[in-house]
Amino acid sequence: MSSRTTGWWWGLLGIVAFSFTVPFTRVAVTAFPPLFIGSARGVIAAALAATVLAVTRQRRPTARQWLRLGVVAGGVVAGFPLLTSFALTTAPAGHSAVVIGLLPAATAVMAVLRGRERPARSFWFLAALGAVVTVVVASLQNGGLGALHWSDLLLFGAVVAAAVGYAEGGLLARELGSWQTISWALVVAAPVMTVCCLASVAGRDLSGTPAAWLALAYLGVISMFLGFFAWYRGLAIGPMAQVSQVQLVQPVLSIAWAALILHERVGWPTVVGGLAIIACAALAVRTRLHRKVPA
Repeated sequence: MSSRTTGWWWGLLGIVAFSFTVPFTRVAVTAFPPLFIGSARGVIAAALAATVLAVTRQRRPTARQWLRLGVVAGGVVAGFPLLTSFALTTAPAGHSAVVIGLLPAATAVMAVLRGRERPARSFWFLAALGAVVTVVVASLQNGGLGALHWSDLLLFGAVVAAAVGYAEGGLLARELGSWQTISWALVVAAPVMTVCCLASVAGRDLSGTPAAWLALAYLGVISMFLGFFAWYRGLAIGPMAQVSQVQLVQPVLSIAWAALILHERVGWPTVVGGLAIIACAALAVRTRLHRKVPA
């Protein structure tokens, strides 16, 4: 792969891993409480992260890096998993995937604020257009514009949390390394996630189906840990605003998995909206690629 597209390919690999998160969370919430799912996946990933960090004897982050890792942990280890778990107790996986399509635009904004990147104006126009299409599709699926449900508010909150965690994690990955960044963030969040996990199972009998346990295992091992190896590497190579647009492939993949795995009916608004969002992403990336860069 060329040096100009290396970040995109690493980012796409991470997005393919993340694309199963929504449908598998939908499978898990049929058997487990949402608080347990959102926290247990963090506990599973934290155990793997602590083991890998100890075996490889990684250098400890500085005091300032610990604070920034707290931001990453709050966004992608706690915020996004917990909010999406509660939202998916009522929201269909396909619909949730479309709302999460706002994430690329949100990540691009955070990349500009934190990384001081300056995309072209046409890039922002296309990214904003994709966000608007996403909101309209989400609203129409719920009965019309202005008919957003509480689950949509949770999903929008998850988008903001993930965007902050992605941007900060992408910058930290340039200093600590991609897998080291998510590993340390998981260690930071481990105490809180463990308490939430124990509280969620107090007095409950966790008798989930094999499919539910396998879904939870995927969320902990892949969605919360291994997927970030590739995703943060792609963001670290950057530019983050450009690589973030690869995320617009995720809603379409998630909708496809929801139809294949969960047998959800995919309505025309979702299909058309998903294709329009991907088109905006492709044009945004192409615009950025063809932008002239001073010597």
